[in-house]
Amino acid sequence: MKFFSPLLLSTRFTCPVKRLMKVPCLIVLVSILSIAPPVSAHHAFSAEFDANQPIELTGVVTKLELVNPHSWLYFDVKQADGTVANWGFEFGAPFSLKQKGLTKSTLPIGTQVTLKGYRAKNGLNFGYAVTASLPDGRVFTTGGAPDAPANQQKPAPKS
Repeated sequence: MKFFSPLLLSTRFTCPVKRLMKVPCLIVLVSILSIAPPVSAHHAFSAEFDANQPIELTGVVTKLELVNPHSWLYFDVKQADGTVANWGFEFGAPFSLKQKGLTKSTLPIGTQVTLKGYRAKNGLNFGYAVTASLPDGRVFTTGGAPDAPANQQKPAPKS
């Protein structure tokens, strides 16, 4: 009589065998998961932003989202033709900003702010902020991308 006959596998007497078969599978699964390298799906600065399009804008804060992995500041900017456009700028991680002294209380809605950074490649009203300057003279480093340009270039003329 074979130990693993179909008849025996379907009876209650094989439950310990089935449980024993689960243990090696579980050990293999845990081993694979514990040795697998962590996966990082972070985008590069150059994937979304153009280092050849530096920009400097001044406007009034409409929203500050301190969320991982990137915070976002939205502000209304008065255009040359007198209309107002809402812009969004990517900042670094909330914890990094907090370490630099930048919190929601630093940039409440209605605060005037000047951002220096780089424009989005898609040409929409988005950018990557390098610094945020307040009217009282405080300047905060806001970026966090390791591959962002280190030196702020002269801003391109506003259109």
